[in-house]
Order: sequence, then C-alpha cells, then structure tokens
Amino acid sequence: MESIAYERSRRKAVILGIGTANPEGVTVHSTLPDLHFRVTNSEHMVDLKDKFTRLCKSAMIDKRYTYNMEAIVKEHPNIGIYGAPSLNARQELADVMIPELGKQAATKAIADWGRHLSDITHVVFCNSSGASMPGADYELIKMLGLPLSTKRFMLYQQGCFGGGSILRLAKDLAENNENSRILVVSSEPIINGFNGPCKDHIQNLVVQILFGDGAGAVIVGADPQPDTERALFEIVWTSQNIIQGSDGLIVGKLRESGLMISLQPEIPLHIAGSMGKYVKEALGAAGVDGVNDVFYIVHPGGRAILDAIEMAMGLNTEKLSATREVLRDYGNMSSASVFFVMEKMRRRSEEEKKQTLGEGLEWGLLIGFGPGITVETVVLRCA
Repeated sequence: MESIAYERSRRKAVILGIGTANPEGVTVHSTLPDLHFRVTNSEHMVDLKDKFTRLCKSAMIDKRYTYNMEAIVKEHPNIGIYGAPSLNARQELADVMIPELGKQAATKAIADWGRHLSDITHVVFCNSSGASMPGADYELIKMLGLPLSTKRFMLYQQGCFGGGSILRLAKDLAENNENSRILVVSSEPIINGFNGPCKDHIQNLVVQILFGDGAGAVIVGADPQPDTERALFEIVWTSQNIIQGSDGLIVGKLRESGLMISLQPEIPLHIAGSMGKYVKEALGAAGVDGVNDVFYIVHPGGRAILDAIEMAMGLNTEKLSATREVLRDYGNMSSASVFFVMEKMRRRSEEEKKQTLGEGLEWGLLIGFGPGITVETVVLRCA
C-alpha cells in the first residue's frame, strides 16, 4: 500500500492541450443597445435604453459572440420578455447548444494534444444553466465517438468559478489514476440568461451587456509521454474559498422565465478585499514572495472587478492584460472564460518566442470567482 501511495504522490497533473470555441454570431457593442431593444420589442423604454447605452460604453467590451438571439426570440417571443414563462423553450435550445459548443472546443483541445481520442479515460463537463439527465457529458461522449466505458462527471450550476473547479477535479483524477487522460470541458451558452429589459430589475441590464457564449476545453494527465505529448502547465496546487459576508451578492436562480441572475454593486469591493489572502496562500504554495512575480489567468468578471483587484493587490498594469483582452473581445463567458485567458497567455508567449509560458515567468495563478462569492485558486507552473 505504501508503494502505491508513493507512486501516486509522484504523479503531477499537467495540461496537455487547450481548445476554445464560440458561435459564429458576433455582437459589436457599439450596436448592442439598438439590437437588444429591437429584438426584445422594447424600443419604447427610452430611459432604460439610455441607461443601457451608458453601461455599454463603460463595460470595456468591444464585442461578444452569441447565438442568433434575434431569430430565437422571433420563434420563441417569451424569451425576449422579462419574467415571461419560457423555460421549456430555453432548455430545449440549451440541450443542443451546450454539447455542440463543448464538442467544438473539445475537438480543438484533442487536436492540440495530438493523441487519439480513444486514449481519453475521463470526461469532466461543466455548465451553469442546463439541467438534463443524461447530461451534456453523455452527449459529448457520443458526439466525439469516445468509448462508452469513458468515466464521466457532470457539474451543473457552478457559475463563473467553475473553470477552476473542473481543473481541481481533473488534477485529482490524473494523479490518482495511472495513465488517465481527462477531457475537461466548460460550455456556457447564455440562452437561459437572456432577457428583455425591465424597469424594476436594473441589474438585468448588466447581465445582458456582460455575458457571451463560449466553450473551453483542456486535456489533463500525468507523466506525459515524451514522444507524443507536450506539457503546457503543471497544475501544482488548488483551493476553494467562500468569501465571508458575501452571501447574496452573486446569485443565479433557474425559474420559469430562465436563469435569473442577480449581481450586486458591492461585488468588486468584496472580491478585491479578500483576494490578497488567497493569493498570499497560493504564492506560499509556489514558494514565491511577490504578487508581481507570477503571471495571472483571472476570470474576466467585469471591468470594475478587475480594476479593484489590480488596485487592492498593487499589480502591475500588464498582469491582467490577457484577462482584459478576453473581456474586450468576448465578454464574460462564465466558467469557460479562464480557458480563453489561458490560451491567450500561451499564444502570446509563443509569438514572443519566450522560453517559458506566461510573461517568461515560471509560476502563475489561475483565479475564478462566482456565486457564493466562491473563489477558486489554482497554482500553475510552466512545464
């Protein structure tokens, strides 16, 4: 038994491939106010549209990728009316969108990895708004043609911190199952969160501006084969924490009218005020002293949150530049977002021909935050 435990302790989970995907539809934010209020038949709400326009300008988002909501609302009018019963229609659409978008990201990650998909032993799938049995994990196995004996895990209702959660689970699977290769997928179409404007629920305007559709996937395993696999990041250490006193600040409830998301204005203050101690703990696990001595893969939760984190922690401006670029070009894609930041960091390093990933630094932190407020922290090491 001791030898088995020793062998397990020697295995170090690494990321072996990365893939991301979006729908074809692009929403340019300069045109979003006209588009959103036209699609939802709300152009008579002049004051709300003016407020929506001001929020768009301050969000620092240039564009997002989404499914064709104009066509969807035309076919299912209740989806565009705030509070109208529409869950059946939304779920029928989500049942198709979630696994399909996940498949696109997974296919890219598998190609980046370079081995045959039959070598995949586990699937870990995350989505924040779907609710089906069997779920998108089951559909993905069939769509990809994976062995029906592939072990699968489906995580529902995680929210924006879910990207860190599935990496944490994949690390445990890789290090405790010899020769395992885990396909990790997060697929987050916003179909359940789309709503028309309502003067009594101003927070909903922020939701409609912030969130876009996207999926991310990675391959995780231990002891990479030198001839066929290339390690990108080692997953060294993980943690999950609930910020004390943050109850009710980020909430999503699945109701007859879809996923009703509530975002309170105090969110940046609570996240920035607690991030320092979580980062300090993670830096200790990495054996690094300074907050600017690591690279950062941070969930692009919104401009105000990133500004608050940067100021509270004393980060150099470039530390969150990859995260800000993802926010600008894609918006907030919930749990899938961190994989877009990871891919951007990886590609940027390749373009600059640096010897190691992530600003030429050995150590990095992946940080996700969402409902709870829950914070996931992952220490990465360039492999």
